[in-house]
This record gives sequence, structure tokens and C-alpha cells, in this order.
Amino acid sequence: MFRLIAHRGTSNLIRRYATVPAPQTNPDILYTGIFINNEWHKSVGGKVFPTVNPANEKVIAEIQQGGKEDIDVAVAAAREAFKLGSPWRRMDASRRGQLLYKLADLMERDRVYLASLETLDNGKPYFMSYNVDVPLAINNLRYYAGWADKNHGKVIPMDGEFFVYTRHEPVGVCGQIIPWNFPILMAAWKFGPALATGNTIVLKPAEQTSLTALYMAQLIKEAGFPPGVVNVVPGYGDAGAAIVQHNDVDKVAFTGSTEVGKKIQQGSGLSNLKRTTLELGGKSPNIILADTDMKHAVETSHFGLFFNMGQCCCAGSRTYVEDKIYDEFVERSAERAKKRTVGNPFDLTTEHGPQVDKEQFDKILSLIDSGKKQGAKLVAGGEKHDGLPGYFIQPTVFADVQDDMTIAREEVSTEKVKTN
Repeated sequence: MFRLIAHRGTSNLIRRYATVPAPQTNPDILYTGIFINNEWHKSVGGKVFPTVNPANEKVIAEIQQGGKEDIDVAVAAAREAFKLGSPWRRMDASRRGQLLYKLADLMERDRVYLASLETLDNGKPYFMSYNVDVPLAINNLRYYAGWADKNHGKVIPMDGEFFVYTRHEPVGVCGQIIPWNFPILMAAWKFGPALATGNTIVLKPAEQTSLTALYMAQLIKEAGFPPGVVNVVPGYGDAGAAIVQHNDVDKVAFTGSTEVGKKIQQGSGLSNLKRTTLELGGKSPNIILADTDMKHAVETSHFGLFFNMGQCCCAGSRTYVEDKIYDEFVERSAERAKKRTVGNPFDLTTEHGPQVDKEQFDKILSLIDSGKKQGAKLVAGGEKHDGLPGYFIQPTVFADVQDDMTIAREEVSTEKVKTN
């Protein structure tokens, strides 16, 4: 999905979108609660948790912390909305598509606000939030809106006096757990196919980046979705575990780390053998051959690694280069990394914002330290970015890396399980 952008080069992307609307650098925080049955609620347990601006380490807002009890309420609402005879089940498929189109239109209307909120909460550069994350989320919803009345079965020839056909029916209540690296896009990816096919949803956004999912919940109400069709419960890992273990949840869709994905796969089988979809991490390689266009290869590899501050499940975080051009490629890659603009993510000239939180910041610095200790050659970066508050790390490049080194084996963008 990012290939076209990578081929243009990050610097060209900045120039191309130099006239984007000005961001809201201090957007109003409108929704911090738990969204169930098209209404806003406080957590049953009375707990809240902070969401932090990674560019300055200041608390943006306190968010209601959902737990098992809140998940129970949300699942009950989703189950009620899914019952035969409910407005959602009686709704024409074409009407479901119209609601998704309406949601996309509302997101288009609020594009500047959503992009600004994403940048504030996640730290990614605003020009990326505005020109990549939000429009891709909108396009995703419109794509699935078009599928709503085109999902059908087949009539099958059969011997004898029989009429045989297949019928596609919704699965039921879908529990959805999304990560912090592309919050609004991940929410749209989960909402689109589930809603187009008539399912109901309980979504748990990542605790680091809940704000855009919560705002989308209000837009879902404004679009006219019936109560209980979409429910959003922010919280920690205990809320996610409650979704996975709930007997009235029919499917779990998770995007995140391999570590957490394994736990979800195990937990889904312990309750009611839920259908489970896992989109997990990786350690993607780039392969550069000697006959390459060197400038293009360096820029594309640079983008493939540093896009979204390296916080991407398909980040090209290890690069295999043919011997003939290895030294030149390393030199040019180091030079490009040193020129990467790091700073205020609301500045349109910024290519690189902060890491999403202190845990990710510390993990990356630990990986860099392991590379130094294990004998890799540091050719660019390698430290916290001086002069900037927040979780900024210098764009870092190692050479002479061996396959058994930690930095060649361990994914940079991963998350830990939190249950507090």
C-alpha cells in the first residue's frame, strides 16, 4: 500500500504536499469515555489512564479505562444489536453500504481534525497523517461500502430434483483489537469488512492511541448506525483478554505483535473456538543487487525502514546488499539518515517524529545498544535526539551486521502485554 509513496521518495512527498491545510496543533479532546449503545459511559470500575503526547511527554487527557465488566456490557449490547429482528439485521444490505459511505464522508469533513488528533496522540508527522493515514482509512470504508450489497452465495447444479444454493451470513459479534502504529487506519480496516457484511463490533484501541478511534465512534453515531452495532472500549490488556475469552464473541480480529498474537490464538480456543484473524509482526528484508539504480535503492530502503519512525509491521529493518556495491550503499544510506529531518511532527518539513511512548523508546535504545555490543558498525545515529523533549531517537544505521545479532533478528516495532 505504500509502494507509490516509497518510489517518490520522502523528500518529494513533502514538496508535493507543501500546501496541505494547516494542522490544529492543539485540537480539542472531545471524547475520552467508553462508547456503548451509541452513548458515552464511564468505566464500571471508575478507573482512568493517561494518554501522552510523545513529542513532549505531557499528558493529553485522561481516558476511561475499560475492564472485563465494561467488555461484558459492550458485548451484551453488540449481541442485542445482532439479534434477528433488530434494526441492524433487518436493514437492507444497500443501506449498510450507505451508512459506511456516510461515515467516510464525515471523516472527509473532519479530515484536518482527525489528522491533527492522530499526530498529537501518536507522534507521526502531520503531513503523513493528513495525506496517508486518514485518506486511506476513508478509502477503505468506501471500498467496503461498495461491497455491502455484493456479498452473495451461489446456485449449485446438483443431481436429482433439488435446488442447492449457498448463503453468506454474518459471523456475529466481532471482537477487534488494534495497535498504536496506525490507529485510525487500523480501526477503519477492522470496521469496514465487518460492518459491510452485517456483523456487530466491540473494538479495543491501543491504550497509547485511543483518541481517533473514540472520535470515529461519535461519527458512527452521527452517520446513523443503530445503537450497539459498534462499541469502543479503551483499556489495557485485561480488556483485550476479556474480549478473547468472552463466550458471546464469535470472532476475534487482532493486529499487533507476534507475542500477543500467540496469547490471543490460545485464548480464543479456550472459550468457544472463535474464528480468529491475526495480523502480526515481521522482520522484513530488503535485497539490493549490484545493477540497481543506487539513488532509488537508497531512498526506497530509507523510506522502507524509517516510515512511521520504523513502527511498521513490514518495516524493511534489515537490508542485504550485494558485495560489489556494499560500501557505497552503506555510505549513501548513512548520509541520507543523517539528513532526515527530525522534530515537531506538526511542522510540514518534518519527516520523522517521536516514538510512540517511553516503552518503545527504551526498547529501541536497548536494541541499538545490543548492536554496538555485538560488533555491528554504527554509521549513523544511535542516540536519543539531543535538544528535543519527548521520545525522539536519531535515525540509526548499522553496517557489518551478522544474521545472529539481535538487531538482525528482533522486530523493532513490537508491543508488550499490559494488564494494569
